[in-house]
Amino acid sequence: MPNLKAIRDRIQSVKNTKKITEAMRLVAAARVRRAQEQVLSTRPFADRLAQVLYGLQNRLRFEEANLPLLKKREVKSVGLLVISGDRGLCGGYNNNVIKRAENRTKELKAEGVDYKFVIVGRKATQYFQRREQPIDATYTGLEQIPTAAEANKIADELLSLFLSESVDRIELVYTKFVSLVSSRPVVQTLLPLDPQGLEAQDDEIFRLTTRGGEFEVTREKVTTQTRTFSRDMIFEQDPVQILDSLLPLYLSNQLLRALQESAASELAARMTAMSNASDNAKELINTLTLSYNKARQAAITQQILEVVGGAEALG
Repeated sequence: MPNLKAIRDRIQSVKNTKKITEAMRLVAAARVRRAQEQVLSTRPFADRLAQVLYGLQNRLRFEEANLPLLKKREVKSVGLLVISGDRGLCGGYNNNVIKRAENRTKELKAEGVDYKFVIVGRKATQYFQRREQPIDATYTGLEQIPTAAEANKIADELLSLFLSESVDRIELVYTKFVSLVSSRPVVQTLLPLDPQGLEAQDDEIFRLTTRGGEFEVTREKVTTQTRTFSRDMIFEQDPVQILDSLLPLYLSNQLLRALQESAASELAARMTAMSNASDNAKELINTLTLSYNKARQAAITQQILEVVGGAEALG
């Protein structure tokens, strides 16, 4: 016969676990909202930078500008910037981005191209260190909500690698946010910058909202307003020099956006994982409660049979 005390203890243990997972889900949701607010607060600068670059593009041909960050070289070595998380309990978020980075290294090896890592996040750092992969720099313990200062610090390291010709191309491996239940690891070339990619483009803003007591993500299309500079506008500096000064800012902005999307993906994955854990705990509590009731009923029936049997023996 099942031990009633053991079942009661297990039910209580599962209830405590459910409280923890539900709390973690709510904390992740709050941080998603903070990340959303930060994206909105940094957007005006990104929009104005896009407007200036668009205006410069119409005043000069980027392809003809002899700038280090636009210069394409024969690719002999690639720097891979991998963005992962510092913590677990977020489903397959870390494993997926690590697997994508590992597949990219296999592709580079097949092409006879060397590579080295710049890694953001403790999970990817530990993974590639255990496998003795070439790591140039690591960044762990960053803010849960990425900041421009952190993006600038990482961008400086990437610029140093590229301008010193330690690597001929820098690729970014990060997780693109799709929805609360979906994200996609992608590979994107950061350096050299593609002149076609500097044009202003339509974008989307994701907003975490609630409906009927459930979290959901709404998407809002945003179009950056662009305008060309007047032909009679006089620049105090050569437009090429202005562009040379703005391109590092553009790189930092792109990197900040990738950090923000990765953070949103991680938090959404943690929300989903904790929500699933809470649902599983609820189902397990119901199953254990049913087992407890059956065992208790069986114990009561057994006691009744013993009383009846004792009464008949005495009679």
